[in-house]
Amino acid sequence: MYGTVARVRVKAGNEQEFLKMADDASSIPGFAFNHVYKLDGGNNEYILVAGFESKDAYVKNANSPEQHQRYLQYRELLESDPEWNDGEIVSAHSA
Repeated sequence: MYGTVARVRVKAGNEQEFLKMADDASSIPGFAFNHVYKLDGGNNEYILVAGFESKDAYVKNANSPEQHQRYLQYRELLESDPEWNDGEIVSAHSA
């Protein structure tokens, strides 16, 4: 599996639209999961964790025109560019 972790600051009043866009990710080919954390520090800061079936699926999505359009819509909800950190998922556990 492969994915990304992003730290974002959502513009005030855009939280619900931000969360809706995260929920809509399930229709993306190769998408496996996402988790959204609202940080305790306030300031509308979130951590977004997204996983894909493979690095190939992740890169294919990242380079697609559809993802570029989703990103432009997503970016409008944010105060600044996301801080992206991509990598291979080497361990995952569920209860």
